[in-house]
Amino acid sequence: MILRDLVNATVGFEELSRETAKPSKSLHRMLSASGNLSMDNLAAIFAVIRAKLGVDIQVHAVSAA
Repeated sequence: MILRDLVNATVGFEELSRETAKPSKSLHRMLSASGNLSMDNLAAIFAVIRAKLGVDIQVHAVSAA
């Protein structure tokens, strides 16, 4: 739900739809509480948000020890 809020606050679903070539309704469903977001779609959404905000996203593994 945080990603949905971020999309609404920055890019908007219509622009995200144009940038990802995915229907706006599908994006709304993907980012709903019961949505089923694939890694490909998540990467596409992050790419648009990164470009819009001019930020980089980094992932770090954390040991469970």
